[in-house]
Amino acid sequence: MTPLQPSFVSTDSASGKAGGQCVLESPAEGAVAPEAAYRLLDRDQSILAFNERVLDWAIREDVPLLERLRYLCIVSSNLDEFFEVRAAAHLDAVEGEEAERCGDAQRAFEELSVRAHDLVARQYALYNDSLAPAFALRGIRIVPHGERTAAQRRWVREYFMRDVRPLLIPVGLDPAHPFPQVANKSLNFIVRLRGEDAFGRENEIAIVKIPRVLPRIMRLPQHVAADGMQFVSLSSIIRAHLADLFPGREVYEFSQFRVTRHSDLAVDEEDVRNLRTALRQGLQHRHFGQAVRLEVSSGCSRFLSDFLQLQFGLPDAALYRVQGPVNLVRLVQMVELINDPSLLFPPWRPSWPVQLPRTASIMAEMRRKDLLIHQPFESFDGVLAFLREAVNDPQVLAIKQTIYRTGSDSELMELLREAVRRGKEVTAVVELKARFDEEANINWAEALESVGAQVVYGVVGLKTHAKMLLVTRREGNRLRRYGHLSTGNYNPRTARLYTDLSYLTANAELTADMDAVFDHLANQNRLPELRQLVVAPFHLHQFLIDKINAAGAAAERGEGGRIVAKMNALTDEAMIHALIGAAQRGAKVDLIVRGACMLPAQVPGVTDNIRVRSVIGRFLEHTRVFYFSSGAQEDLYLSSADWMNRNMLRRVELAWPVTNKKLRQRIIDECLVAYLHDDRDAWRLESDGRYARAPRVLDGASAQNALMLRYASMANGAPFRGSQN
Repeated sequence: MTPLQPSFVSTDSASGKAGGQCVLESPAEGAVAPEAAYRLLDRDQSILAFNERVLDWAIREDVPLLERLRYLCIVSSNLDEFFEVRAAAHLDAVEGEEAERCGDAQRAFEELSVRAHDLVARQYALYNDSLAPAFALRGIRIVPHGERTAAQRRWVREYFMRDVRPLLIPVGLDPAHPFPQVANKSLNFIVRLRGEDAFGRENEIAIVKIPRVLPRIMRLPQHVAADGMQFVSLSSIIRAHLADLFPGREVYEFSQFRVTRHSDLAVDEEDVRNLRTALRQGLQHRHFGQAVRLEVSSGCSRFLSDFLQLQFGLPDAALYRVQGPVNLVRLVQMVELINDPSLLFPPWRPSWPVQLPRTASIMAEMRRKDLLIHQPFESFDGVLAFLREAVNDPQVLAIKQTIYRTGSDSELMELLREAVRRGKEVTAVVELKARFDEEANINWAEALESVGAQVVYGVVGLKTHAKMLLVTRREGNRLRRYGHLSTGNYNPRTARLYTDLSYLTANAELTADMDAVFDHLANQNRLPELRQLVVAPFHLHQFLIDKINAAGAAAERGEGGRIVAKMNALTDEAMIHALIGAAQRGAKVDLIVRGACMLPAQVPGVTDNIRVRSVIGRFLEHTRVFYFSSGAQEDLYLSSADWMNRNMLRRVELAWPVTNKKLRQRIIDECLVAYLHDDRDAWRLESDGRYARAPRVLDGASAQNALMLRYASMANGAPFRGSQN
């Protein structure tokens, strides 16, 4: 395996394309391209291109079989969120009053729909033609009704009558029984009947809603499935017994269906008295928002699909006919039900953070130097240990923390509650509007308030996305602050799955800045002039643009300009234009963007100096690291923010400098250089807007694998290749 390199080296372009589109107008040779001379890539197309790259992991035969299934389910889950958040605006644009005069909106919707349909079709083809046969070769099958033995059918019928039938209430539609409310992403059946009901009427359409409490996949017991592992799906069980739900009637046609609804909560924060109460009320209605997608079985008749489309007000492009279960996400249950280590990645056990003492005081070590934890290669337990030490230390007087996504079962939150019980002043800035985590955060806010913690909800109109924890300790006749800043969330579960950097510091200037930000979030007063932290929505956007422009100016003067930035998404147009401008002035730009990227890279005469790559690996890439070189001036920043308009202007975000030279080099080596040299999991954005696989070498370097090997060797006693001081 190629070792991690000590300095920046550019990588070559590649072939083998996978999705994306860009329309460009190249300038004359030698000219500097104005903004009007290029078009940015479409954001939603780029999101779908990201999911195509994730799907590639489900295709790769070097990935264990259950992990391939997991990646297939991840794509389905991502698509669910895509439709829940992004689709309504497109539907509104093509169906509104201006639709006839707005050809661009119609064209964009059609192009997006074609790509989404293609991606879904590829998912089902992969499952049916590759994954299911591969499982069957190992004796693992989901057995359809037509292939069940007599004994299996008896078991299935007993299960249906005992556990399923009592929970089902079929609704025959008539004027007194209108079409029922169908919840977002729920499993349902539509049935067309022949014959008369008990009152002699021929109401032919019925709806069967399937309760979410029922497991979607069940393993057949060994006495009816002696060979290998055999499973049955809930949808096939109900399908086989639909006639039992309508005695005296003939089931003429049927289909399972699933509707996806717009689920982005909209609360007018200026017009509510209590944001928590308003959001809790909004959560009750989220499952019944605007319909944006309808999934039906491939064999669903046109009569039934037309009926459903009419009920939900959806155009043909929003109808998805699928060759299998309408919710692939639920197949992830197979991973736990099978639980065969030979079909999974080897388990990864993060090492104890190399800079943190195991038994001595972490805060004492922080007084000596700043500390870094690279998750998940190093364990998030180091962060919990820091907080636990603060909770147990009688000299600690106050703890302040931001909460964005911490999960529903969190040791960290229990530690904050224990701190209150021990008499410490605890302030929690809980972001109630963290998408799809609203309910968990509301519950934690109430739990913290119930023991006496001070809970605030940030700034009206902004999401608090900054990640920081501040401890104030009495030391002699003075108070000293200890801080933790992070590129990721305070969630122990995702800390095992996401790459992130935790930064522990007792630096007086940096922790004073953190304290000022906490005060601002609590009392809304103006921020004082900060010494090290850069905060959105006030200064971060322009600060980063200035850094980009400085690199371009230095390159233009012949002093050299270099930008290497790693993030999850790049969609802010002002920052994209600044990057293109800096590159056209001679700066060399490498961008490592996991997801959506609207910057057109490698376009001749326009963005020749900009390379964009995306790394999709076993762990979700989540670190935000920004390196700028302008002549002799080098700067490295860590941040909670992606380069998106919402992060820069509609959220509270942080960026902070890393000034310790050895820590800087460690971050550069592990988070930037390693990913520029990845030739296993990397994709390159090419001049036509499509992503191409970086040249793959059979035993080449995967950044994540290299880091796992590095930290595993240190856990086994090998020396740390980099200073701990």
